Amino acid sequence: MILQLLPLLFDAPLAFAILATAFVVSMLTGLIFHEFCHAFVADRLGDTLPRRMGRLTLDPRAHYDPIGTTMIFIVGFGWAKPVQVNPRSPGQMAVVALAGPLSNFVIAGLAALPLKLGLIPFWHPFVGSESIRFFATQWASSPEDLAGLFLGTVVLLNVLLGTFNLIPIPPLDGSRLLDLVLPPNLVTEWHRWGPGLLMLLILAPFITGGRFSMLSITGPFVDLLLRAFLGDATSIRFS
Repeated sequence: MILQLLPLLFDAPLAFAILATAFVVSMLTGLIFHEFCHAFVADRLGDTLPRRMGRLTLDPRAHYDPIGTTMIFIVGFGWAKPVQVNPRSPGQMAVVALAGPLSNFVIAGLAALPLKLGLIPFWHPFVGSESIRFFATQWASSPEDLAGLFLGTVVLLNVLLGTFNLIPIPPLDGSRLLDLVLPPNLVTEWHRWGPGLLMLLILAPFITGGRFSMLSITGPFVDLLLRAFLGDATSIRFS
């Protein structure tokens, strides 16, 4: 994402700085709090493994994956270090898994409050590459607009993180909800083939020329959450 916004470094350097900061803050808080919540809920359910592994903390170093987390800031996709758990049942595993995406929605909801109340305008950078320079003049026109750009980006990125992780394809969190209804033999097969299917989904925009992507699946849910968090503030549509 940051690489796609590099033209703004020269045309609107302040807007670029705000967007880069919002992206870093969103990824770090979204991923760290996400993994912490997995560990916290597992610990509350009696699983001591996350605590023993040092994951029951908000220290970024405990959740940083040298490859996956670094990739996020380079290519816009990656992961934090997964929390290891010893679930006692599929139901317990589903609760632990659900805690991660819900944490992203909590962050999004809190960041959205000033926007929903109309205290500052809602802006976000997902407006199409041909429109970025036009919107950049709006984003940098006042401190309120810059604050709206920062918080709007935090809201949108955390909604995207949460909805992405709810896709029921292993190893994403949503697959643990699907485990509750699939027969055990299908669960085993689904977790075997899931990572490959997920990679195909990630590469789908390049394979289909942009006609299909993860947003083809999560888009309606993303739109629903944005309207719930932001109300009438979503006049600038997500694209």
